[in-house]
Amino acid sequence: MEIAKELKLPCGAVLKNRMAKAAMSEQLGNLKNEPTNDVLNVYQKWAEGGAGLLITGNVMINKLSLGEPRNIVFNGNEHCIDLFKKWTSVSRNHGQHLWVQINHPGRQALNNISKEILAPSKSKISLIPGVFGEAKELPNEKIEELISQFVSTAVNAKEFGFSGIQIHGAHGYLVSQFLSPLTNKREDEWGGSIENRARFLLEIIKRTRSKVGPEFPISVKINSADFQRGGFTQEDCIEVLKMLDKASVDLVEISGGTYEAPAMISGEKKKESTKKREAYFFEFAEMAKQYINIPLMLTGGFRSAEGMNAAVASGKVDVVGLARPMVWMPDFPNKIINNEVRELHKSPPSLPVQKLKHMAELTWYVLQIGRLAKGKGINYKSNAFVDLVKYIGQGQTDAIKRKFL
Repeated sequence: MEIAKELKLPCGAVLKNRMAKAAMSEQLGNLKNEPTNDVLNVYQKWAEGGAGLLITGNVMINKLSLGEPRNIVFNGNEHCIDLFKKWTSVSRNHGQHLWVQINHPGRQALNNISKEILAPSKSKISLIPGVFGEAKELPNEKIEELISQFVSTAVNAKEFGFSGIQIHGAHGYLVSQFLSPLTNKREDEWGGSIENRARFLLEIIKRTRSKVGPEFPISVKINSADFQRGGFTQEDCIEVLKMLDKASVDLVEISGGTYEAPAMISGEKKKESTKKREAYFFEFAEMAKQYINIPLMLTGGFRSAEGMNAAVASGKVDVVGLARPMVWMPDFPNKIINNEVRELHKSPPSLPVQKLKHMAELTWYVLQIGRLAKGKGINYKSNAFVDLVKYIGQGQTDAIKRKFL
């Protein structure tokens, strides 16, 4: 079975199999953005589930800019080192890797909980009014400060016992905003050409490697495209991948879309010709592999042993990323490897209104992860609209509470 084979990364680290629990929005920190016992509980379940690699949900680089009220932050929470080390201990006691996904939301920071809403260029997200504020253009000295915060988060991750990191350069967050000409209209060394737009990401990688050493895995999540007119294109992505191939990167995860064009959530950009292969971005992975030697991880759409094995056997995909199946069945990797399950096709409660559909589905998965952390089962009978209202209400309550901390 192809997905049961080991994978040796360029840095020398070895993944025990080709299945990874991909990053999801967990929101299991407290309102001080510290880790909680809920984080330990759910990661112990996923660790016991058999994936060779576990990648955390967003860990933000500072508390000033957050995507969600309960994002976990390392910088400034070093006093929680014992709890962080417990997190890594329970997550790695079955021989798997645990990597931190490091992120900054940029202009996708929530207005009611973020003191800074920043972007490469002045801009605003054209979604629900009042949720996202207008981002200020980053001055050069602030860019340097943010790079340092990415690096210090990686250094803390290694100190806390995490076995690697993933820099989030996809889905319209800050690194992705630098890469996209739609959100990066700068005319200095950080904007313009694709080489300049990639400079922010490459500097983070270079400075992080100098601090964590040659044997610590550094990975990058990147969009195959933004799927927005005037945005980051597949041609741009190929050029960035060529740069990453020379930049001491150990694994690249391919995804796509932004908050405004959420291909990563819905799979709506999945072509008919790739449906039989399951993965949303398989055709792009095939093309990308012509230009890079870095191991490639593909997430989104995988639901069967046949589809996953075929992807790895093709030589175009080295690691299969699993997100939503790991909520429905936390031990899905073990069950696949042991031939106890061959496929998993389940859909969450949803809403017919297209603008609310993606948000409702994401909300359902966040709530189910919370139930897993509490030792509860999946709530199959929940009402999507009621869940969404409760979720938004809880977010507003959390935002108010944060002001009194």
